[in-house]
Amino acid sequence: MDKPLILVIDDEKNIREALKSGLKMEGFEVYASEDGDDGLEKLKTIGADAVILDLKMPRLGGLDFLKAAHNLGIEAPIIILTGHGGVDEAVETMKRGAYDFLTKPVNLDKMALLLKRSIEETRLKKRRDQLEEMLDERYSFSNIIGTSKSFLKILQIVKQVAPTDAAVLITGDSGTGKEVIANSIHLNSGRRGGPYIKVHCAALPETLLESELFGHEKGAFTGAVGRKKGRFELADGGTIFLDEIGDISFNMQVKLLRVLQEQEFQRVGGEETIKVNTRLITATNKNLKKLVAESKFREDLYYRLNIVNIYLPPLRERQGDIPLFCDYFVKYYSHKYGRNIQGFSPKALRYLENYPWPGNVRELQNLIENLVVLCNKEYINEDMLPDYVAGSPAQKNIILEIGSSMQEIEKKSIISTLEFTGGNKSQAAKVLKIGRKTLLRKLEEYGLTDPEDKKRAQSYN
Repeated sequence: MDKPLILVIDDEKNIREALKSGLKMEGFEVYASEDGDDGLEKLKTIGADAVILDLKMPRLGGLDFLKAAHNLGIEAPIIILTGHGGVDEAVETMKRGAYDFLTKPVNLDKMALLLKRSIEETRLKKRRDQLEEMLDERYSFSNIIGTSKSFLKILQIVKQVAPTDAAVLITGDSGTGKEVIANSIHLNSGRRGGPYIKVHCAALPETLLESELFGHEKGAFTGAVGRKKGRFELADGGTIFLDEIGDISFNMQVKLLRVLQEQEFQRVGGEETIKVNTRLITATNKNLKKLVAESKFREDLYYRLNIVNIYLPPLRERQGDIPLFCDYFVKYYSHKYGRNIQGFSPKALRYLENYPWPGNVRELQNLIENLVVLCNKEYINEDMLPDYVAGSPAQKNIILEIGSSMQEIEKKSIISTLEFTGGNKSQAAKVLKIGRKTLLRKLEEYGLTDPEDKKRAQSYN
């Protein structure tokens, strides 16, 4: 690792030389200037990881140097040197941006520790700023992909709701990008500086989900060896995102409703009432309105969650956006895996546009990652696509005669869909929105099955 580079600026030669010698022995690379003007020029041309700056100099003193460095966008931490009589002024420089100050005569050990700490803190801050910038770029509205008229309306709703604290319910099939929208809402809200906590409700059984959301006290249940804060408590002052909210039990719905109404709860096994200030974003691939009608989801909770509803259509209804996703994912994974892939051939892109994508954006993303990893050419062509995608170059319309029976309509639909998916029955079942075993039974019923399919169909009876 390179040695940290330190610039010492002091008009007294003996102090400059002593600091240069001492800091080199501490493992730093050091160069020096005899006045602020020269030091500023060297800082602009050579740079430095940190600056040691004398407060009182005949040319460009401490305060003026700080101002000039700030105007130039210099981020190196600046440590002020001052005599005992200049402490008040040194404190003022800290208000103007100096990292810290030391009084003369200087304790070299203390200075070395202060330099190392300031350099490390500056490095971490720079890295944090870079990560925040990357997050801002990834989740900015301009990077939510879509140009169709219906999707632009969705984006407008997202822009309007993000700055508020309104509860948002994001609905749509799995893989349509609900989490991306939730992330964008938080990162474009007034709570972006606060915590952002995500919980996948379907991944946890009810007993664990309650503890995960609300926390627990020591001894609340077997294995509770200590107090644990819940996700709502951790999200205080920020946003909590509950994915697959349609999968929580009726009992959990009651407890969640109380949190929304009162903004308070109790840990499992506890008596203390904990108040929180959180914004709630939820998502589901289920029809909550239907679940309410079936008495499987509380109506009052549904209306609490559904202050603003954002419905994300499946990718098959956003065919015009597929080239945009393809371009984005090819660039992303080419950079990730060190490839130089420019995109898809026109024919390959047509196949991708015409495939129904039952797994939505997530399926497309996974396929493109796979293709980028395996591709050794400049463009991904149609020969590299899996058979189920390249099974048909274009979507087909079914021509029906007036008076066709429902059985005839169903049979033609199955045949056309199988042609579209290149004979892939699993994909055909997804497109038709039926189970594979149902499709096999239908194939047998209409005499469309091969002997192997017939055996599988009989095994379901």
